[in-house]
Amino acid sequence: MEQHLPTVETAKKLGLLPEEFQKIQDILGRVPNFTELSIFSVMWSEHCSYKNSIVWLKTLPKDSPRMLAKAGEENAGLVDIGNGLACSFKIESHNHPSAIEPYQGAATGVGGINRDIFTMGARPIAQLNSLRFGNLASDKTKRLLRGVVKGIGDYGNAFGIPTVGGELFFDDCYNVNPLVNAFSAGIVEVGKTASATAHGVGNPVFIIGSATGKDGIHGATFASEDISESSAEKLPSVQVGDPFQEKLLLEATLEVLQTGKVVGMQDMGAAGITCSTSEMSAKGESGMDVWLDKVPTRQANMQPFEILLSESQERMLVVMEKGAEDLIYQICEKWDLYCAQIAEVTDTKRLRYYLHGELVADVPAEDLVLGGGAPVYHREYREPAYFQETLKFNIDQVAEPTTLAELKAIAKHLVQHPNICSRRWVSQQYDSMVGTATMTTNTPTDAAIVKVKGSDKAIAITVDCNSRYVNANPEEGCAIAVAEAARNIVCSGGEPLAITNCLNFGNPYVPEVYWQFVGAIKGMKKACEKFGTPVTGGNVSFYNQSSDEGPVFPTPTIGMLGLVEQKENVTSLVFQAADDLIYLVGESKNDINSSEYLYSYHSVKLSPAPAFDLEEEFKVQTAVKTLIQQKLIASAHDVSDGGLYITLAEAAMPNELGFAIKTNSNFRKDAYLFGESQSRVVVSIKPANQAEFESLLTEKKVNFELLGTVQEDICRIDDEDFYEVKEIKNLYDTALEKIMQ
Repeated sequence: MEQHLPTVETAKKLGLLPEEFQKIQDILGRVPNFTELSIFSVMWSEHCSYKNSIVWLKTLPKDSPRMLAKAGEENAGLVDIGNGLACSFKIESHNHPSAIEPYQGAATGVGGINRDIFTMGARPIAQLNSLRFGNLASDKTKRLLRGVVKGIGDYGNAFGIPTVGGELFFDDCYNVNPLVNAFSAGIVEVGKTASATAHGVGNPVFIIGSATGKDGIHGATFASEDISESSAEKLPSVQVGDPFQEKLLLEATLEVLQTGKVVGMQDMGAAGITCSTSEMSAKGESGMDVWLDKVPTRQANMQPFEILLSESQERMLVVMEKGAEDLIYQICEKWDLYCAQIAEVTDTKRLRYYLHGELVADVPAEDLVLGGGAPVYHREYREPAYFQETLKFNIDQVAEPTTLAELKAIAKHLVQHPNICSRRWVSQQYDSMVGTATMTTNTPTDAAIVKVKGSDKAIAITVDCNSRYVNANPEEGCAIAVAEAARNIVCSGGEPLAITNCLNFGNPYVPEVYWQFVGAIKGMKKACEKFGTPVTGGNVSFYNQSSDEGPVFPTPTIGMLGLVEQKENVTSLVFQAADDLIYLVGESKNDINSSEYLYSYHSVKLSPAPAFDLEEEFKVQTAVKTLIQQKLIASAHDVSDGGLYITLAEAAMPNELGFAIKTNSNFRKDAYLFGESQSRVVVSIKPANQAEFESLLTEKKVNFELLGTVQEDICRIDDEDFYEVKEIKNLYDTALEKIMQ
């Protein structure tokens, strides 16, 4: 064992609390050596242990007849989609690395989330991302955006998985701390999946993939602290990715699984070898003897803690049945990957790490992991002062715009706003067609649609969260995020099945931040229960704040999986033909709360979340689902950021069709056109379907309103020519490009 035993000061430098250092001594019955303390520090970091969040995460709904893996217990969620197939999907954050080194931070986020999918035995077929940055007028924000988008594009394109959509949002609250959330989904045959477990005394344990270097050491700890001026000094905490190596690892992993000799498998993400050996052992109620000198390394004379904590990318830990060693060696040789037996399963329930025959660490597996001995905290929370301020806002504080010139100015502002305009500058850097399964590259839909090859099914996937709404009211705002994700899937012709979440918040030790977190979980719970979409797992990312700027907006990103049973039901958001009728399904409100219009045009930063009623939302979605199944509508597009006007413009632009609508005199014009009250969908229908369409909605007791008709090339509101579609389309398509140039 090492000399110079650590002190409480050492523990604090590694991110542990004094009482945690004492708890480690109680577990071991002695003072830990530095290697052991390092092991506990990463496994008990927020990033790995969820010690400040697990009490609330346990309240989320996690069951449905389609769930094939226990939530949070495997590398990714697994949901039955019928025909003997399952979809594995997950979302994770790579925020802190992307703030310091945007290209590699984002690239390795993409690599890590795809490894989570193929470690389950599933072949990834699509990825999404949810990105948040600060003020786009700043050179720093532009640099971060360029680096992140290029990192995602280069890695995903080279790896060969299409990036099929996502979201992009800008606000000053993300100036120091951007958010980079990556989502991936893959398909696997039911029964041919792998579990992240280790059991069977004497079974060999292999590391396959890349060699282990010094990149990413203490990355999990780095992700569990506030961003500060000294964060750039922790550049080694940022991993380096190699998409070509990952492609080889994908093929080798799936081939190893086909041997039928795999006991368990886990990718090496946060906390590297430490995490995979401890979590797999604890899950299998076993132990391991691990020989660190057998780990293929990139640098000579690496210290035990460096080998254990390295987060070098493109690595996998595989437990094979004894006697199947030759199979894994042959497969890895074929794919030109490192393959080394570094451990053996034991019945000790302890992890014993050796270097050149010397025992350098001896720790109980169960005490390292979530649900085992890792600490669990009930944090204090209290309502922040700003919350009462939001409630003071009244729509009458804003003068109602009534002239055509005023309304046109607002419309022009919104269509060019970075939070609303076309993401073409971003999406052109991604390959959405690799794999030839994407159905929505040339046919825009509210959710991305990807074919499940060999069947008539498709999956519908989306990532959603308006963090401004969540900041205004965490419970309502997070419920809206779930509802909007479900609405996007329903409008695209799908049935919502389940969610994964990426919970991005500030420092959990700040009671006002923790209040936001608790509220968001409550909102997610009630909405997921209503839509029957259990939580399959996900990621908590705390400490998204800086000493100067404070916390980011609470951003619980919802990644939702839906199923399109028949591909013919896929419904575009685009108007299809002139003279089609345009309807609003749902009910308008005299509401501009937290809208982009109120926030950026009028600079009113505090107002309540938009009007939202969960029961009303469910009714609207159920009705839209039936309308699509009965082939009664030509297009469907949900009303969200920018309100009704932006929804109409987005439906009009792709086919360069216009619209002529009448506003409703029961509402203020700005609320009607630019308000963001929820539970509304714009649909277009053939005139021949009008009677059946109206009769179905009347029968279902869902509000609807005839807005007007699809026109050839002009947008008309209340008989006034508003804009030519080509003019609006040009402003919308080029706004982001002009800013980035």
